[in-house]
Amino acid sequence: MQKFIFYLLIAITLSGQVKTGFQIARLKYNGGGDWYNDPSAEVNLLNFVSEHTNIKTIPGYKFVELGSSEMFSYPFLFLTGHGNIVISSDEAEKLRTYLNNGGFLYVDDDYGLDNAFRREIRKVFPDKDLVELPFDYGLYHCLFKFNYGPPKTHEHDNKPPQGFGIFIDGRLAVYYTYESNPSDGWTDARVHNTPQDKREEALKFGANIVVWALSN
Repeated sequence: MQKFIFYLLIAITLSGQVKTGFQIARLKYNGGGDWYNDPSAEVNLLNFVSEHTNIKTIPGYKFVELGSSEMFSYPFLFLTGHGNIVISSDEAEKLRTYLNNGGFLYVDDDYGLDNAFRREIRKVFPDKDLVELPFDYGLYHCLFKFNYGPPKTHEHDNKPPQGFGIFIDGRLAVYYTYESNPSDGWTDARVHNTPQDKREEALKFGANIVVWALSN
């Protein structure tokens, strides 16, 4: 009974925040990676979502520690960085609980994150694989059209951009972009000197992620 009440409170919290105002929470993780980089990204994306959808947003920068109870106050977690990630067994259990009960995690490789993320997400879901999403998957068409999957916002190693997912009972719970880096396009223009058309494309793609996460 106690576990049922705990899960019920999680579900109420995750759904309630969307009604009062949607906000993205940046995940602070251990391991030395720069989890905190480009804090203007979420603010600009939330403003864009508010302008182009009927989703009420709170356009501010907010971070929560991986494994903290505060994670459960946000339906959408965002993780990025350039380096190492280390997830403890307790953090893995908390993140698994969050995701199993309706939470959503978006991970954007800002360059150099791939090996660590793939290794550590195995601690969270040892029996699930990251699978590449086909170009006709709904996330790529739910608001703006991305007929070839994730956009190429920032060049890394001259590889094609890819989007991967982990599904729980058919629901996309973890979405991961590799060689794409749309969150660089969400930042203030002066940060990366990203061309305006690329910034617009990246913001549209981010809006798709938000809409899909909140509606599925």
